[in-house]
Amino acid sequence: MPRFVQFEEFGSRDYLQVVERERPWPGPGQILVRVMAAGLNPMDIKAYRSEQAAAHMGVTLPSGIGQDFAGFVEELGEGVTGFDMGQAVLGTAPFAAIADFVVVPEDGQVITKPDPLTFEVAGSLGVVGRTAMATVRAADIHERDTVLVSAAAGGVGVLAAQLAVRSGATVIGTAGEENHEFLESLGVIPVTYGEGLAQRVRDVLDDDRVTVVLDNHGADTIEAALELGVPIERVNTIAVFGPQAQGARSVGGRAAGNAELAELADLLAENELVLPIDSIFPIERTVEAYGRLEGGHVRGKVVVVTD
Repeated sequence: MPRFVQFEEFGSRDYLQVVERERPWPGPGQILVRVMAAGLNPMDIKAYRSEQAAAHMGVTLPSGIGQDFAGFVEELGEGVTGFDMGQAVLGTAPFAAIADFVVVPEDGQVITKPDPLTFEVAGSLGVVGRTAMATVRAADIHERDTVLVSAAAGGVGVLAAQLAVRSGATVIGTAGEENHEFLESLGVIPVTYGEGLAQRVRDVLDDDRVTVVLDNHGADTIEAALELGVPIERVNTIAVFGPQAQGARSVGGRAAGNAELAELADLLAENELVLPIDSIFPIERTVEAYGRLEGGHVRGKVVVVTD
């Protein structure tokens, strides 16, 4: 029977379990996708750890897990005309993606997968791709800008940093030392995160001034932005909210749609951008996969595959 990963209690990844359930069927205007790969996101961890965070995301128990998927169209619901049987697709199915099958609306967050794109990359793209596109475009980055991107080796950060580089800006990215050489290969100036970040940024920039900050890590990045004199209206965070954001913008993935996701997928398919895959786990080892993500220092994405 088809497998589905779910949790029935909040607290830790250990509550995730692989269960068997009847194969779902698409209703009118829906498509059934046979999932090949599903990418993990930090918001998944927040959902299964905290009832309060889960409620903010609209998650109730029992709940599936995972947001992003890539696979093949298995069945078409009544009235569907935009997709064909057997077509390769990628998209987002909130808290249902780590499974053998997902049902998604034809007019929802699902697009055709470019042929050159691997299922592992395609299945990792929905949340981070939309978020990277939205944050970079909202910042209105130009060649005269100097951009600081935190967590620049992570899923959102690595894409946002490359998009900023493509705009002609000077880009600095925070990461652990093990990812510095990788960031340099993308045209990003690496600096180590943590206490003293602002001074390390000054050291690598000489007389240049940081003009934009894209925060994917937390309040320490915003503190560094203020110390560097970046106008708060040119700081965007997806990591903290409320008072911790100190007035920074909070543009996220909801500000980008399928058109932006398709544009980014094409750039990846054409090798204009890269989204590294940190590690791949079979669906039976989903708990271990989330353990890898929780451990931090991930380069790109952690992926669960069904076959």
